[in-house]
Amino acid sequence: MESFEGIHLDLSKLPGKCRIAESGLGWKPSGGGDTFTLDGSDIDGAQWSRAARGYELKILSRKLGVIQFDGFDQEDVDRVGKVFKLFYGINLENKEHALRGWNWGKAEFGKAELAFNVQNRPAFEIPYSEILNTNLAGKNEVAVELSLPVGGNETGTNGHLGGARSKGRKAGAARDQLVEMRFYVPGTATKKEQDEEGEDKSVDGSDAEEHNAANLFYETLKDKAEIGQVAGDTIATFLDVLHLTPRLVHQKATNYCGEIANDLLEVASMSTYPPLRQGQTQYPFLVMQFKREEEVLIDLNMTDELLEKYKGKLVAHYEQPAHSVVAILFRGLAGKRVVTPSKDFVSHHQQSGVKCSIKANEGHLFCLDKSFMFVPKPATYIAFEKVAVITMSRVGGAVSASRTFDISVTLKEGLGEHQFSNINREEQKPLEDFFEAKGLRTKNEMTEDSGALIAAALKDVDMASSDEEVVAARADRGSADEDEESVDEDFRTDSESDVAEEYDSAHESSGSDAEMADADGEADGPPNPRADERPKKKAKTSK
Repeated sequence: MESFEGIHLDLSKLPGKCRIAESGLGWKPSGGGDTFTLDGSDIDGAQWSRAARGYELKILSRKLGVIQFDGFDQEDVDRVGKVFKLFYGINLENKEHALRGWNWGKAEFGKAELAFNVQNRPAFEIPYSEILNTNLAGKNEVAVELSLPVGGNETGTNGHLGGARSKGRKAGAARDQLVEMRFYVPGTATKKEQDEEGEDKSVDGSDAEEHNAANLFYETLKDKAEIGQVAGDTIATFLDVLHLTPRLVHQKATNYCGEIANDLLEVASMSTYPPLRQGQTQYPFLVMQFKREEEVLIDLNMTDELLEKYKGKLVAHYEQPAHSVVAILFRGLAGKRVVTPSKDFVSHHQQSGVKCSIKANEGHLFCLDKSFMFVPKPATYIAFEKVAVITMSRVGGAVSASRTFDISVTLKEGLGEHQFSNINREEQKPLEDFFEAKGLRTKNEMTEDSGALIAAALKDVDMASSDEEVVAARADRGSADEDEESVDEDFRTDSESDVAEEYDSAHESSGSDAEMADADGEADGPPNPRADERPKKKAKTSK
């Protein structure tokens, strides 16, 4: 038996001790925990190569796929190769990786992993257990989505959730995680057949058929990674079910727990763990919509022995609305409680939820017994025990504010808040009564806003009245200035004036004029009727 210290299992964060014996090998973390064991008869092959923590021993298992042990020293290769040859009759294959950094090579599908080779050397390998989904991103492009860890603790073993050996959780050991890769596959290719051992073999001669290389790559990867395959027989099939979130559901089998919310549209929401993922978007809830009056006739595809196992939970035949049958099946098979809207809440329109929006997404907020649920997109679940305070506020102009209001749900421990806007003002009283019945802390800012609005309105009225008085006063003063003249103390009337104007009838000519009259001999003559007339102006003559 050989023993090695400081060995990491499947990129685990903590090192451990690896022992190789004739019956098989085992690994135990240094800090304590579950031990991983592998029977010797399950080992199909072994490879030795350079790795990040020194050297890596990769074991190809018949049942578990690829198992990686890294942290070995260079001089350990002789000891490992000797015990594998002696105990299991397997030659340790020494593999060198391509270090050129090229992104152009050849993809090869092995028994347990996809290898990308550059000049006949592997640049990297992807175990099929790490592949979550794949799709055609273009005519010659294939996208491969990789599994993500559920939580931050990835140190368990033997397939326990959150452990390094749990399927599709190797990425949890790294700080930066690779979530997607894309392969450009041009041209055409010939489809290969598998032999009895599962290895690919080429088809020669006239039987060879050319296919689009990207499509062939996509179909082969789906088959190897078992994407879209369902284990076991189908129990019941529901046709024409509308999936609101996400739009496309095509992923590996996932554990579900049911949460059903009934409305006029009969919306069913199921929590998924781990969340479904498309690209970088995660969907923790699967939302479906059923027709309310649609009834289905379903005979479950179950044997009498299997029905006996679920006695009291399931029956062989159902003739009920589709949403009711779905809820019954999930409750019976998964053993999860079906959550329905609370009986303590009835909206103004006699519904179980209120219409509102999260940002630009319209939907319905349902009040459950211990939580809130918003559907369809983004499906949001808020447990009452995590709610710190609910703030009711009014946002918008005078017209919109009088018709709608907003609700902000602030979470405890600084976990953020959720805002639901554009709620009909008629729903305020039912919601307030429900919050009070559930003992939720609330804060109504609309009362403060109303007082502020009233004060502002009164202030505007006072300012308007004072402005009117000022304008009226200015208007009266302006008319007086235009119609009346100020008294001039230097001005005198005709009776007070000592000096006659030049053209008045009482005007007497100056001495020069009298002399001119005497000279003409007209001073003592009869009065001239034209004498009182205004003399004509002299015509101007140009010099």
